[in-house]
Amino acid sequence: MSVGDGAMDTMEALRETIKNALVVGGVTKGLRESVKKLDQRQALLCVLAESTDEKNITKLVEALCNEHNIKLIKVDDAKKLGEWVGLCKIDKEGNARKVVRCSCAVISDFGRESQALDIINEQL
Repeated sequence: MSVGDGAMDTMEALRETIKNALVVGGVTKGLRESVKKLDQRQALLCVLAESTDEKNITKLVEALCNEHNIKLIKVDDAKKLGEWVGLCKIDKEGNARKVVRCSCAVISDFGRESQALDIINEQL
């Protein structure tokens, strides 16, 4: 949460929602596994990085989300998404190191209810 007014923006809420879903094992990382979840209609939310090199990835994921009525959120950077879903090493100071890019992640279980999840649902 931001220190000022106690409000959370969409990206902070998304990061918090992904963190809660990671705790219960509800996040699928990577294009291949994410597409499987989308095709099987097991996804509640899809997060797609806009900075992917291959534009066909974006078209595929968007088409699957539209076809199966799955909510889609786009983030600007694949490295940021990779850090959020845990594709990195954390050093002694708590900073992310060796972050791996993640083009797509799917949430199939949100975990516990939170203010962040409410913000995400309002945005969609």
